[in-house]
Amino acid sequence: MSRPSDRAQPPASPPDDASASDGLDRRGFLRLVGAGAGAGLAAVGAGAGAGLATALASPTDALAVPGGGAPGPRKRAQQAYRMRVRAARLARRRERAEHVANGDEVEHAGFIGCYTKGLPHDAQGFVEPAAYAALLDCLEKQVPAGFEEIPLAGPVRLTSPQAGLAFDLQGPDAWHVTIPPAPRIALAECAGEMVELYWMALLRDVPFAEYESHPLAQAAAAELDGLQDFRGPREGQAVTPGTLFRGFTAGDGVGPWLSQFLWLDVPWGAQRLVQRNQTGLPGVDYLTDFGEWLAVQNGANRFGQEALDPVPRYVRDLRGLARYVQIDALYQAYLHACLILLARGVPFDPGMPLAGSATQAGFAEWGPPHVLSLMTEVATRALKAVWYQKWFVHRRLRPEEFGGLVHRHKTGAASAPLHADVLECAALEEIFALHGSYLLPLAFPEGCPTHPSYGSGHATVAGACTTILKAWFDTDAVLEDPVVPSADGTALLPYGGPPLTVGGELDKLASNVATGRNGAGVHWRSDYAESVRLGERVALAILEEQKATYAETPTLTLTTFDGETIEI
Repeated sequence: MSRPSDRAQPPASPPDDASASDGLDRRGFLRLVGAGAGAGLAAVGAGAGAGLATALASPTDALAVPGGGAPGPRKRAQQAYRMRVRAARLARRRERAEHVANGDEVEHAGFIGCYTKGLPHDAQGFVEPAAYAALLDCLEKQVPAGFEEIPLAGPVRLTSPQAGLAFDLQGPDAWHVTIPPAPRIALAECAGEMVELYWMALLRDVPFAEYESHPLAQAAAAELDGLQDFRGPREGQAVTPGTLFRGFTAGDGVGPWLSQFLWLDVPWGAQRLVQRNQTGLPGVDYLTDFGEWLAVQNGANRFGQEALDPVPRYVRDLRGLARYVQIDALYQAYLHACLILLARGVPFDPGMPLAGSATQAGFAEWGPPHVLSLMTEVATRALKAVWYQKWFVHRRLRPEEFGGLVHRHKTGAASAPLHADVLECAALEEIFALHGSYLLPLAFPEGCPTHPSYGSGHATVAGACTTILKAWFDTDAVLEDPVVPSADGTALLPYGGPPLTVGGELDKLASNVATGRNGAGVHWRSDYAESVRLGERVALAILEEQKATYAETPTLTLTTFDGETIEI
């Protein structure tokens, strides 16, 4: 975690009128934003920034030719060059962000508040200090060859620790967006998130449709409602079975728990994809034995060893959703949503060019190929941004590691500075009665991935991809013929509740995918909430920069995850 006390102040922004030839190479850029920053892990960057008007008066400014007429090849090349320079200046003008970690890395001995999976641990499950110090040294020096010297305990390798160092030529640089400090392990907010995860594990096989009436769901809502600092959604002032485990957007509270885009058939050209999935067998959870938990912390490879239901079913509970997000292609759900929206003829945003044209139809621009490619294109840029946060700023421990702290504390093996809300919760006693340990039951035999928890890659990609879709389509349109799964998940039935809008179901889709990772036991609520916002900022910046490249002038309007209506 970056150490706030060690960070130097962000350097002043370069002058806006710098010439196009005064660019920095990679080493110079890293010196500019990172030199003198103590341990070398702090960075500065840009968040939401100035509008395009400050960099480019209008898209047509770059295309104008003195005297009129079309540009020749030489003039076009000059215009393309100026367009790239102006986009770079726009990116440079964005307000720089300061990256701040929660301080657990320096506050608690033994790095107990940090991600350490894959490194060597002692018999009690605590990381070997020298191994963690070697990881920090590598992250500080940022030399590619040094990453080969990180000591690992087993065959499972760390996942893309250098991705946050990569540059991008569109949208914000990975260092130029940020997320706030993660909840600290000793405080009530973190305890509230862990209590929610214990209840998610207990309710993994209870259908979403039964939450209102199921005794276990009612007990979960009652306990979460009484916690000192639980930040999940409420109905009025109370956590209810109807709000249980839902996301924070307005769309999350309308209709079924799951988005229509995870149930509806997906048209794939001449093919049709039915969204019945292979899921895990009910009642089978993993890493509840301390010996097996420790082996996985030390890098044992358990991937692919789960017990699977032979009958494909529509997602209807957290176990089914956890399996979906275990092995999905990260933009898969949003690609499906886009194909569904296109096939159903859902109208584009009213400010889209060509909407009223009598002679032009969109295709290469403002048509299906455009939105399909752009929607997937933002995923890799979003991942680079969140990977910088994971490895170079926060290094937050995973819930399964926190469960190890709870287990050792409750069994008297080692004390930990944990809040009473988690140590004394009813969910924990239910877990112990079922499994004989206080470890968090995981939906995957391999447990969490081999990269830190905060932020969430799935959630950041969700935020970015759904933001593109919300900018492109009329989010006020109502989805026709909505469905719900049958009790056994083998068929779809008509849904008869309140209308479901495109925007609400897209927001719900983002939270479903992110929360599915929580339901598996590999992420926290704040990982989801802050990461979808991070992905949103990445997508908005890309749309802002791309707006200047079109001959037409699009006006795209959308509602953010926090309910703010903005115009791009």
